Amino acid sequence: MSAAVQEMSTRCSQAERLAEFARVTTDDVDEAAEQIGRIFCPHHLTPAQAPGFSARHNCAAFDGFSVNYVAYGGTVGINPGCLDRFFLVQIPLTGTAHICAGASGFDAAPGRTASLLSPTVPTRMMWRDCAQAILLLDRRMVEQRAAALSGRTAGAVEFDPAIDLNAPSGRQLQVSLAELMRLAEGLGPSGRLSSVAMADWREALLDHLLNGQRHSLSNAIETFSGGAERLPRALRAARDYLLDNAGEPLDLAQLACASGIGIRALQLGFRRHYGVSISTMLLDMRLAGLHARLARASADVSITDIAFDLGFTHLGRMAGAYREKFGETPSVTLRRRMS
Repeated sequence: MSAAVQEMSTRCSQAERLAEFARVTTDDVDEAAEQIGRIFCPHHLTPAQAPGFSARHNCAAFDGFSVNYVAYGGTVGINPGCLDRFFLVQIPLTGTAHICAGASGFDAAPGRTASLLSPTVPTRMMWRDCAQAILLLDRRMVEQRAAALSGRTAGAVEFDPAIDLNAPSGRQLQVSLAELMRLAEGLGPSGRLSSVAMADWREALLDHLLNGQRHSLSNAIETFSGGAERLPRALRAARDYLLDNAGEPLDLAQLACASGIGIRALQLGFRRHYGVSISTMLLDMRLAGLHARLARASADVSITDIAFDLGFTHLGRMAGAYREKFGETPSVTLRRRMS
């Protein structure tokens, strides 16, 4: 390992994430551009001083999205042009970065500002001893959901590139990305998410982006979502569909189809009529499902296995919600069944 890479390892040891998912560790500029380009997209790297350059990229891939840790030692110019295939959320962990996305230019720094890069907007960046947590989302997935939310045919979606990490939506996005990284680290390279949990994460990330961040279809989504409070029958149909399919991966497009109203109207309607979000109601249904399965479980049952099958990925949070709902922990329910 070269001196530059060793120096970066020492400097970033406290901040490095996804260490078991290492893809690239090098102090060679051409090698870094080629290997990281294979994971993201082809791009030009221009270090201010080649002897101080180093690069690291760790990546945990899921279905439709991935979480990444990328760090560059020294000052490095990065010019990917248009990303084409994906959207990128970049949250600085250490150092700073200057981002130019289309006509916008701004500085990104830990705890202050992150960036959201759209595939059709030309981008160039300057990272200064910078490490970032990066969320990559498949372009087609985001554009199809934006079309369903806005009632339009699928097409390009372009986000405001600067994310205020002190705004509620920015904080929520940062918390979710940190939680997803912890989940990936806990699972390890050989672990897997259940299809139910994978769908839940896709829905949560799409909601953070399309309903939490401003973009070119934000106004169209707000217009198309009007009038949800006038459709209690459709909301009851959606609730019944959730109940019948609580053990299946959540797909808001299918839920909207079953209820006969648009996705955003559905989301607003749940909050206005039921006082909870769709995901909160689904959580309650899954907790009830977990309780029912434990109440009839055999002696060799694994609470963890049942919880993962039902889409729970944070067992501590699940146990807390279960205790709040039923007044006891899942293990107490199971022991009472065995007694």
